[in-house]
Amino acid sequence: MKNKGLKTVAAMTAFVSVLALSGCGQNTAETTEAKDLLSRIQDRGELIVAMEGTWSPWTYHDENDELTGYDVEVARAIAERLGVEVTFVEGEWDGLFAGLDADRYDLVVNGVDITDERAEKYDFTEPYAYNRIAIIVNGDNEEIQSFEDLEGKNTANTITSTYAELAESCGASVTGVDDLNQTFELLLSGRIDATLNAELTYYDYMKAHPDANIQITALTKEASRVAIPVRKGAETETFRAAIDDAIKALREDGTLEELSEKYFGSDVSQAPQE
Repeated sequence: MKNKGLKTVAAMTAFVSVLALSGCGQNTAETTEAKDLLSRIQDRGELIVAMEGTWSPWTYHDENDELTGYDVEVARAIAERLGVEVTFVEGEWDGLFAGLDADRYDLVVNGVDITDERAEKYDFTEPYAYNRIAIIVNGDNEEIQSFEDLEGKNTANTITSTYAELAESCGASVTGVDDLNQTFELLLSGRIDATLNAELTYYDYMKAHPDANIQITALTKEASRVAIPVRKGAETETFRAAIDDAIKALREDGTLEELSEKYFGSDVSQAPQE
């Protein structure tokens, strides 16, 4: 009986030890999972940024096939402020957000406008650029002079973009495309009536294609706010605050203005005066 009692005590002691060890392991895992995004980025020393790479002058490849543009340099400057390296991943518009949702990317820096629909799903940083939307048509088109004139017309844009949403709200049928080059190809060939895009993107395109037979016929009265979407949740709060601080610092020290002038020929980092 005595030996049996000793064995029972030993067994119980071992069982309690196993539970204690299991509890320690579980707490360690929970601690790792609970670590906020900013800490994880700083631990690995890398900020993963997604963008299209086909939308000049925001994000595109230069004559040496190097990724460059306003968004590229803004992202690099933000990473430097955070004290980490930056890695760029290029992809199509819809895939950028799918990757952000799946935690494959830390940020999407791609001229993203703040909209009510997007704000329901993502938290946005403070704006780092402001941009009006233009109706761009063939140079011979005299029918479309206002947003009301888009009713029943054919346009082209990436389907989930702000521009596509606005075109549809005006009664236009939107053809989905992968990038800006396809959009202008459709417009110049007469396969669409118009496209809605950033005013600054039009001017940049005309710098590279001065003989292109296209024109702006109308602009939105208000400028859209361009910012960086961040996944919602407690783990991203300090990260978003750090991005906000970086953007404010880059505005105050003149970096955003300098980059704006370099890529757009004007300061897009400040809200237009009404």
